Amino acid sequence: MADFGGTDTVAAQSLTQSAQEKLRQLVARIEKLEEEKKSIADDVKETYAEAKAMGFDTKVLRQVVRFRKQDRQEREEQEMVRDLYLHALGEI
Repeated sequence: MADFGGTDTVAAQSLTQSAQEKLRQLVARIEKLEEEKKSIADDVKETYAEAKAMGFDTKVLRQVVRFRKQDRQEREEQEMVRDLYLHALGEI
């Protein structure tokens, strides 16, 4: 990471014109991505609301989505450990 100086005013003065422009571009990209992320999060929220309106259990639906993201072997290992813990607690 580049060192652009200590204080804000010194740092701004020590940045070359090229570095300032690159910084502006990076900030603009980050802001655009943050807007897109919020939009996608809103879309996901609306989709869960639609599923709920259709009578689906959104808590379980979220578990299904999380479950499908996992690798099969990782999922099986977690299930084995979960079952071990539940058995130790007398739950199963």
